[in-house]
Amino acid sequence: MNSTAASPAVDPVPAAAMAEQVLEVAGLNTRFDTPDGEVRAVNDVSFTVARGETVGVVGESGSGKSQVFLSVMGLLASNGNATGRVRFKGQDILGLPAAKLNRLRGSRMSMIFQDPMTSLNPFLTVARQLTEVLVLHKGMGERQALKRSIEMLDLVRIPEAARRIGMYPHEFSGGMRQRVMIAMALLCQPDLLIADEPTTALDVTVQAQILDLMQTLKREFNTSIVLITHDLGVIAGLADRVMVMYAGSVVEEGAVREIFYDPQHPYTVGLLHSMPRLAAGRKERLVSIPGQPPNLQRLPKGCPFRPRCSHAFAPCSETDPALRPTGPGRAKACHLDAMP
Repeated sequence: MNSTAASPAVDPVPAAAMAEQVLEVAGLNTRFDTPDGEVRAVNDVSFTVARGETVGVVGESGSGKSQVFLSVMGLLASNGNATGRVRFKGQDILGLPAAKLNRLRGSRMSMIFQDPMTSLNPFLTVARQLTEVLVLHKGMGERQALKRSIEMLDLVRIPEAARRIGMYPHEFSGGMRQRVMIAMALLCQPDLLIADEPTTALDVTVQAQILDLMQTLKREFNTSIVLITHDLGVIAGLADRVMVMYAGSVVEEGAVREIFYDPQHPYTVGLLHSMPRLAAGRKERLVSIPGQPPNLQRLPKGCPFRPRCSHAFAPCSETDPALRPTGPGRAKACHLDAMP
């Protein structure tokens, strides 16, 4: 199911901008062949991302968040295979040859990965890694590319960018390396930026700076952003709309405020209750969701969340609920008509 309605948002995007769909995904399935059998990593996932919109994707580790967008980018491991339909600005891109995808990746669609130290080449200077993006995708000369790269490092608040651009990645802190990755991803002013856990392993001060930076860049470039994370606090601060994933499927989606204040799926409720809270003068126990996510090689019959759900009833053991609309811009995959 595609969800196209605009949502009440943090920093709302104008309606005219929201009308243009940058990314449309329909019926996406991703499978991995392993010696132990087929892994069903992504199961019939459909969604859209509008121009200038930030979509947050949340769920536990192994829920399929990253695999959805590695499938979109054509970056699956060699034993992976994706089927369905992926359209980027109206062009079908799923299954495009690598040479054609490379013309899109890094220029019109970019991805920031979790670990900037492994994403940056430790043997090349930051200058070399930034300028070759512009030389390859924009046809710039080395001098022009270097000037533009320094401007982008200034934009992402790298101190003394003109001097530090000649350094190697190990000479930067973790937060600075992440800023370099963001600068690299935005060099060609892409229409779509996919950020996979962009604040993982960063201290809270640097996290706040990175998120503030992404919000600023969104406003300046009107870039569509997909923010993949397990941190609901990050989603609350940056996203317009949220997709909640479990066992390779979308189980709930809606505007960020609606998801936080009126969750309609038991899994979403569990995720929200498991967030640490600071209550003045009171001690609150940290609530966890019982059990473990299912084995994606052997998904249980019926609803995959049923073994962990306190609201499960007879239909849950027989049928895997389809994602269905529950209101304007909202959908859930649950047999319950409403949360008790």
